[in-house]
Amino acid sequence: MRLGAEAGAGAGWTSQVRPAAPGGEGGGGRAGPGPVIGRRLRAAGRPGGVPGWEEPAEHSARGPGTMLLSLVLHMYSMRCVVPAAVLLGTAPTYVLAWGAWRLLSAFLPSRFYQAVDDRLYCIYQSMVLFFFENYTGVQILLYGDLPKNKENIIYLANHQSTVDWIVADILAIRQNALGHVRYVLKDGLKWLPLYGCYFSQHGGIYVKRSARFNEGEMRRRLRRYTDAGTPMYLVIFPEGTRYNPELTKVIAASQTFAAQEGLAVLKHVLTPRIKATHVAFDSMKNYLDAIYDVTVAFEGTVDGKGLRKGAPSMVEFLCKECPKIHIHVDRIDKKDVPEEQVYMRRWLHERFEIKDKLLIEFYDSPDPERRNRFPGKSVTSKLSLKKTLPSFLILSGLTAGMLMTEAGRRLYVRTWVYGTLVGCLWVSIRA
Repeated sequence: MRLGAEAGAGAGWTSQVRPAAPGGEGGGGRAGPGPVIGRRLRAAGRPGGVPGWEEPAEHSARGPGTMLLSLVLHMYSMRCVVPAAVLLGTAPTYVLAWGAWRLLSAFLPSRFYQAVDDRLYCIYQSMVLFFFENYTGVQILLYGDLPKNKENIIYLANHQSTVDWIVADILAIRQNALGHVRYVLKDGLKWLPLYGCYFSQHGGIYVKRSARFNEGEMRRRLRRYTDAGTPMYLVIFPEGTRYNPELTKVIAASQTFAAQEGLAVLKHVLTPRIKATHVAFDSMKNYLDAIYDVTVAFEGTVDGKGLRKGAPSMVEFLCKECPKIHIHVDRIDKKDVPEEQVYMRRWLHERFEIKDKLLIEFYDSPDPERRNRFPGKSVTSKLSLKKTLPSFLILSGLTAGMLMTEAGRRLYVRTWVYGTLVGCLWVSIRA
């Protein structure tokens, strides 16, 4: 399930290389317990490693041990299957519940629909966090100034993994604002089965890149939400595509464009695009409380030579290959953000210069004591099971109940099939 929110809109440098495919960004060689254990198990279960090698008959007693090690390795590599099955498997249940409410609320004021929809979304995303936080056991370290209370904000972050959208959830749930999270998404994601249509209905905005960016449509939707008093936790990734240190042509194109425009050349982030950020702020400036400038680093993404590797994919993350996430938050009052696009462009690039310095300190500091952390004090934040387990039990229980009857199974399959078809038709017309 690839749901990374990508705000690719804006004039500027253009990538000539596609980002790595889902489950594959980041390549091999990542430091962490997973690959090491896997290599040791493979080494133990595959003696010699020589092509054509045959075990002598007198050593055949080792066969059961080899089979056991192979089974352990197989189970180790399948740790993400159960979470993925639940996350995808509960989608029809969730869409049916949302669809029923959408019909029931058709003749009610929009604020009633939005309030319940936000609550439903909070339930589903709490289940997502049950797997991505409680199940994986990842340690969350917070730096900076994350307010405890919910606000209407624009969330600007560096983009390096399909897990990035979940990091926004990680912060939002700690402010009791999880149901208010809405994304500026890459246009191609609207074709996702079931989810593509729903994200649009929840307040997500699909954007196209560069000249195809529909500024008027984005303004119209944002103003409709603000006029209705819709709580807004709008997530934007201004880089427009994921930073992957192995995609050197993408990084070079970004750096070349920055140099040509007289902007600082960035090392650990890409040159940000301005259009989506400017339109969002300009459309909601009288409604917003602040902008959150968020910098994220995944620990365990440095190889044996000290070079940065790609961030973990969703599959790798669910396989518990990321021990810690470091999140630095700067809360910026809206009065400190320039309104004119030309000045905001410079301001946004300066914010990414700050991100780059934080990441240089994290990955490249000559002092080993200062690597793998951001400057300043950190707080370890643990998410209580009370906030996530009930959602997991509710959605998985309802799904299991549906699948226990023949009529329920038919409804389940039809929801996947017809829901996807209707959703794709809807977004092709409206999104």
